[in-house]
This record gives sequence, structure tokens and C-alpha cells, in this order.
Amino acid sequence: MDNGWPTRHVVAHSPAGGMRLTHSEFAPAESSGRRPNVYAALDLGTNNCRLLIARPTHDSFRVVDAFSRIVRLGEGLGSSKRLAEDAIGRAVQALKVCRDKMDGREVGRARLIATAACREAENGEEFCERVLEETGLHLETIDQETEARLAAIGCSPLVDPDADGVLLFDIGGGSSEVVWLQRRAGDHRGMPAIHSWVSLPVGVVTLAESYGGVDVSSAVFEAMVAHVACLLAPFAASIAPTARYHMLGTSGTVTTLAGIQLGLPRYERRRVDGTWLNDAELHEVMARVRAMNYEQRIASPCIGHERADLVLAGCAILAAIRQAFPCDRLRVADRGLREGILIELMRQDGAWRRGRRSGRA
Repeated sequence: MDNGWPTRHVVAHSPAGGMRLTHSEFAPAESSGRRPNVYAALDLGTNNCRLLIARPTHDSFRVVDAFSRIVRLGEGLGSSKRLAEDAIGRAVQALKVCRDKMDGREVGRARLIATAACREAENGEEFCERVLEETGLHLETIDQETEARLAAIGCSPLVDPDADGVLLFDIGGGSSEVVWLQRRAGDHRGMPAIHSWVSLPVGVVTLAESYGGVDVSSAVFEAMVAHVACLLAPFAASIAPTARYHMLGTSGTVTTLAGIQLGLPRYERRRVDGTWLNDAELHEVMARVRAMNYEQRIASPCIGHERADLVLAGCAILAAIRQAFPCDRLRVADRGLREGILIELMRQDGAWRRGRRSGRA
């Protein structure tokens, strides 16, 4: 399948992906002989449940509904290896909201994915069966390579067209994907291709549970950085960054830091998505967050109660990435997997074929 992001070399080796399950209600439009007008993408991660519903436009798509809720599905997973009952209950309730939104918007085609928590949990398959029984939704547990590829597709509009390479990273709740995108020699028009990638078995939830997220001393923070750096080192050693490259970060960590750096009284996606931070700005805002105590992090409008015990773990992961890949420019993306899913589904259906008119928004 031509998704616009050909894989040239894969460093990591991931297990086979889960079976592709499609709810009959959201079956591919080809079965009915017509293309859908409304698409949905759902991303159930270790920390968040996110939904995006959109209609194709002449060369992109227009979001018509969205939903996001922190459910902490992977809470306690690192020690128990199982999804906890309370976490399952929170996730199921959020998925019921997503189902109702998709029903209300008359979604014609959807892909509903689960990531690290369901991949790692001993009862991940049981959880998906329960979701089907209680919500009618089929979740597809994707592998690490698919997760990295979809994140790259979703963030592709933010790649600097003058860059020869891009270091894309997605700091998740239970895993973190790092992707090296490199432009082919002599290609000054097309997008950089996925050259190599790695999925680190650590995210903000798992790291905070291992080291603590409420009271984080400098020694604990540096221990977290060292832990992630050790995991990242083999991948970093395999990459020879080009002279003209930039970082592209998609995660709650980088969007939170951008919101704080911009001095936003409340988080605003339109201000954050696509903004650039240089090395000095990143250093300054990370130092500010590290200097906050737990109560101050809760009071920060761009952190809040739900992220107050996770943000320093995210900063530690980011610090390790920055150490491994020194770079003066980071572009912040408030987009990723869901946008990648939508783009891929619409491409598969020929939503942007020349001369085709999209449905009215």
C-alpha cells in the first residue's frame, strides 16, 4: 500500500500486529459501493482515549467532532502486567462516549486502535472482548511499527520542506516512538521517508510509576534521564543526522511545555500546534517545570491535576532524546496517530482523487 511514507530501513523488530477488526457499522465504504463522507479515528493509549471525526475536503479534511479523556488505562500495568479493573471501567466509559459521538455523526468508516497498554497487558485481549460486549466497538491492537508509521503520516504537514532530515518522536504513556525521517538524495520535493525507527518500552505513566511523579528530586530526575538514555543509545548510534534537520515532537509533554513557554492562560491548540521552540527556550521552560512543586504543577493551566504527576517523567524522556540528538529546533505537533489514521483511510478511499468533490461539511 502506498501511504506516502515508504520504509527504507527498520532498526527495531516488532512483533506481528493484531488482527484487523472492523465493526460492521463502520465497514469500508466499498462494500456499499460508495465512499463515506464522515470518517473517525480513535486512539486508546496507556494514558488517553482520543477520538477525531472528520470529513474530507478537496485536499485535506475538516474536523467535525473530537473527544479526549485521560483514562490511565495502563495504571499499575508495570507491576501487575494486567489492566486494572478501575482502569478498564474508566476506559469503557470513555469509549461509550466515543461510540455515541460516532453514531451521532453517522460515521461511515473508522479505525479504532489500541496501543502500548493493550499490547503489553496479559489481559489485553480480554479487555478488547469486554469493550466489544459493552460498547459494540472492535479495538485493533497495533504493533510498534504501525504506531510509528501512523504518527509520521499524521505529523507530515509540519515537516520543514527545506530540511534534509527530521527526528520525530511521540512520547506516550507506555511507550515512546522515535523515528528518523530522511530525504532521498536529490529529492527536493517529496517528503522525507522513514529511514529507521525504534519503540522504547517506556512512557510517562510507566516511568512515573517506577521513579515517582509527585516529589521528584534532581537526583531522581537525572536517574530517569539516564534510564531512557540507555534504552535510546543503540538507536542513536545507528543514526548519522544530516546538517539540516529538526525535531518534531508529538505528545502531551511537548504541547504542555509549548503552552507554558507561550504563556497561555489556558491551553489553545491553534496556538501550540506548529509552533517552533529553540534550544534555549526548551531549556528554560523545562527548568521552570522542574522547579515547580506538585501543587504548583496542578495550578498551572497547561498542566493541571491530570498531568501533574506525569509531566516530569515526560521531561526526562525529552531530555534524553535531546542529549542523544542535539538540535536547535523543535517543532511542536498537537496531532499524530488520529490524523495519520484519517489520512490513510481517506487515501485508501480515493477521497482526494483529482476531480472528485468531497461531501459538504
